[in-house]
Amino acid sequence: MPNNVNEQVTDAVTQTNVKVVAEAPAQAMAAFYQVIAAANGMAAQNAVSNQHNLNQLNATIVAQAISIISKPTP
Repeated sequence: MPNNVNEQVTDAVTQTNVKVVAEAPAQAMAAFYQVIAAANGMAAQNAVSNQHNLNQLNATIVAQAISIISKPTP
């Protein structure tokens, strides 16, 4: 049975496969770094949001403490 496949075609396919397989670890690490960066950004946003919420409560807490302290004792 004769081989009708052009050697240049098989060589091109082989080189493409090697290129794809060789780039897979770099692509995986890039995706990993993007996920880590997104998670760190989300953690920072949550920290800022929590600090903002606590700052909003601060005035109420101080006012409540002052009202407790300033009440005359019987």
